[in-house]
Amino acid sequence: MKIKFLTLTAAFVSFGMMAQAQKTQIRGGVNLANVSVTDNGRVDKANQLTSFQVGILTDIPLGSNVLTLQPGLLYTGKGSKVQKGTSGQAGYFKQTFNPQYLELPVNLLFKAPIGGTSRLFVGAGPYVAMGIGGKTKTEGTRALTGSYSYERDITFSNDDPTTFNEEEGTGLGVIRRFDYGLNGTAGIEGKSVVLGVNYGLGLAKLQSGTNSNADNNNKNRVLSLTLGFKF
Repeated sequence: MKIKFLTLTAAFVSFGMMAQAQKTQIRGGVNLANVSVTDNGRVDKANQLTSFQVGILTDIPLGSNVLTLQPGLLYTGKGSKVQKGTSGQAGYFKQTFNPQYLELPVNLLFKAPIGGTSRLFVGAGPYVAMGIGGKTKTEGTRALTGSYSYERDITFSNDDPTTFNEEEGTGLGVIRRFDYGLNGTAGIEGKSVVLGVNYGLGLAKLQSGTNSNADNNNKNRVLSLTLGFKF
């Protein structure tokens, strides 16, 4: 109940801020998702997984047209993949891990006019997200039994996001339901169209039961290329 209450509260706050805005944007795009694999937060590029995002954002001017607060509500896919060998050959193995999140970003944007109604923008801010679904897909080829393929629903723990040093409902194959981190964003906008690039730096470890925050291993990393339409 606490998890649902916190999620609904965050969603209502986000929509309340949108209602006060002058410009709303429907946005979709491609996510190039990955998960960090080293203590300093680096990723293995071979593990990059293509996913997607779709959602709504809005601009709230902060006293001028230069600074803008931009909250949003996104349905977004994250994760990574692992692949060894060549498809169809013995020893081939591929697994994709693709959790889906409901994400609430809040970015502070600086916008600079470049002529007419066009503007360049750059910004940053935090995000919080809750896992709501997703699949793990596995396929491969064994020397004796041939090809195999199966998929499973991702299992989330019922962790309480207010207990930062503890986690409830941990177990093998279970990931934390809540993610949070920082965004960096940049792009160009016209009167009705917005082209952007965004990078999400996850700060929460994914694996259930991982209590050490001494390193940046096992955290979401997402590069997004987006197209938005203002109305």
